[in-house]
Amino acid sequence: MEAIFADIKLSQVVSTVFYSFLGLGLFIVCFFVMEKLTHFSLHKEIIDEHNTAVAMIISAFLIAMGLILAAVID
Repeated sequence: MEAIFADIKLSQVVSTVFYSFLGLGLFIVCFFVMEKLTHFSLHKEIIDEHNTAVAMIISAFLIAMGLILAAVID
């Protein structure tokens, strides 16, 4: 079991955790920016009104932002 972890350095683990939280934080910020840019409540439209068109647009936006953030952080 020790041979598996022999090549892993603490700095690699710390940088992985840091960039994971950085990406997650930026992802959440992007969602809140999208919420502020629309003239309606995304939560109300998706959860209360069951508006699948808005849900699909938001999901496409979040996938695109995830890809962009992954490319920037990498």
